Amino acid sequence: MPIIHLTTFIAAPAERVFDLSRSIDFHKKSMSHTGEDAVAGVRAGLMELHESVTWKARHFRKTRYMKVAVTAMKRPFSFIDEMEKGDLKSMKHEHYFKQIENGTLMIDVFSFEAPYGFIGSIANKLFLRKYFEKLLVLRNDQIRQYAESDKWKFVLMTHNA
Repeated sequence: MPIIHLTTFIAAPAERVFDLSRSIDFHKKSMSHTGEDAVAGVRAGLMELHESVTWKARHFRKTRYMKVAVTAMKRPFSFIDEMEKGDLKSMKHEHYFKQIENGTLMIDVFSFEAPYGFIGSIANKLFLRKYFEKLLVLRNDQIRQYAESDKWKFVLMTHNA
């Protein structure tokens, strides 16, 4: 099973980074290039423990659906979301947030497995790992850009008002 491990430094408080990371609205913005939309479950706001969302997006020239649930949460230090239904055999995304003196270390541990046995394992090695890593790096950069500027207010303040 491939595992992607990323660490991103963000010059912002852990609480802000944590909330951006679990925001449905921010996720849609950061993945707009795939046409990502929440079509069932929680469709706006912040994901909470035991809540789920079904995402609709275009990947590999096909519209795909993935139902993901938050299975663990320790605010503002960590949360885990896992695939309940979708094209992959499994997917688990662990999010960790460590407040340090000048900001936050955001750590992603993303594990997944393609279906179809041996053929799926070849797909994992040939392109899926690189594809998912590129998506995560892009998303983390977007989180960083929003958290380090005033842009985060346009996403998070609408839910706290």
